[in-house]
Amino acid sequence: MILAIDIGNTNIVIGCIDGRGCHFVERLSTVRTKTELEYAIDIKNVLDIYHIRRTDLEGGIISSVVPQITTVVKLAVEKILKKEVLVVGAGIRTGLNIRIDNPAQLGSDLVVDSVAAIAEYPTPLLIFDMGTANTVCVIDKDRHYIGGMIYPGVGVSLDSLTANASQLGGISLDAPEHIIGKNTADCMKSGTIYSSAAAMDGIIDRLVDELGGKVTVIATGGLAKKIVPYCRREIILDDNLLLKGLAVIYRKNRK
Repeated sequence: MILAIDIGNTNIVIGCIDGRGCHFVERLSTVRTKTELEYAIDIKNVLDIYHIRRTDLEGGIISSVVPQITTVVKLAVEKILKKEVLVVGAGIRTGLNIRIDNPAQLGSDLVVDSVAAIAEYPTPLLIFDMGTANTVCVIDKDRHYIGGMIYPGVGVSLDSLTANASQLGGISLDAPEHIIGKNTADCMKSGTIYSSAAAMDGIIDRLVDELGGKVTVIATGGLAKKIVPYCRREIILDDNLLLKGLAVIYRKNRK
């Protein structure tokens, strides 16, 4: 069993994975001011909740889009495991053939998502990762990463709306009973959820036109489950995609 950690802008996703799948998936808040010890305590507490002992873990691997805390979290995990932890980046074998202008610019989370999807699903592939930013990875029929898209995440869009419209307050992201809202809160919920679902459907239509033929569409990330049920296109919801990709990369780099 390995400890897999994905550091995102809003949350740190933690899971333990073996050949049978994910034993658990939990989220911590990403706090840029926490110390190595504070993160070690947080992660150890999660492991204790699920009765995972240090001796149960053969190693660990991290992907991160928050460079300020990558080393802090790595040292925190090493404090728990008492062994070196892999970090996805330069020098790590992924097996992904990246065909964009500057492959070094591709975020580690997108690399890991793509590795996992290629290992589990038929190509060509579209991979939506819905978090602080929404990203789309495009994998062609030959399993090459050929590009993608980045656009504002659901939470970012909603925060911008409430911050810039003085009469609109914060809402929860639960779909109202009807698409036509009868009050301000329901109008905001309907607009946020259905516009996001319609954006996904529209993006899929356009990318399918460009790729030609049938594609497999996968959605992952913290907010995917809020939006995907309201899409009209067939989309596979895979909450554990990134952690599964970390497990694949760990195996490729195991000494």
